[in-house]
Amino acid sequence: MAIDKYQIAQRIAKELKDGYYVNLGIGIPTLVANYIPGGINVTLQSENGLLGMGPFPEEGREDPDLINAGKQTITTLPGSAFFDSALSFGMIRAGKVDLTVLGAMEVSERGDIANWKIPGKMVKGMGGAMDLVASAKNIIVAMMHTNPKGESKLLPECSLPLTGIKCVKKIVSDLAVIEIFNNRFKLLERAPGVSVEEIKSKTAGTLMVEGDIPEMQF
Repeated sequence: MAIDKYQIAQRIAKELKDGYYVNLGIGIPTLVANYIPGGINVTLQSENGLLGMGPFPEEGREDPDLINAGKQTITTLPGSAFFDSALSFGMIRAGKVDLTVLGAMEVSERGDIANWKIPGKMVKGMGGAMDLVASAKNIIVAMMHTNPKGESKLLPECSLPLTGIKCVKKIVSDLAVIEIFNNRFKLLERAPGVSVEEIKSKTAGTLMVEGDIPEMQF
């Protein structure tokens, strides 16, 4: 069966390595902060001006003045630093972020990402995502495999306005872990109980399948 958003975050947390500086996008990516593996030192960066973001606060202990870029209340860790958004985006544009985790509405088999605008809906702009996709060394997308209509979000070409081109390295969906490899989707892992055939049927882009595909571990 498909996994939920918390398990997607858990699986992505396994990609974190000691010493990483990591930016977590709005939505499912923010949940990764709750699943950082023990024994490694990872520094979370929020583009509104924070290094050293901790997990979400316990209920009743929220500080309304302490928020991430998605306006969710957060915690800080010993050694955290606050600064203005100009310095924050200077870090991003200088390539100081080792891993960025973003949500997406569509990803193409080339690694293009669309995650900021749906035609006909009012939005304030692309925001910091354009800097992150242009500068990040490694981008992992956290997303549902299909949209509410059951249509694939992993496509030969994105139909929505692009945020970035050829920038996504890996996708963790509710059905699978998929790598962008030679302008194709390559299946690495499947959600527990989900068949390769189901993943194929829900992936509109070209999906490479080599050998036995293991189930995700959390």
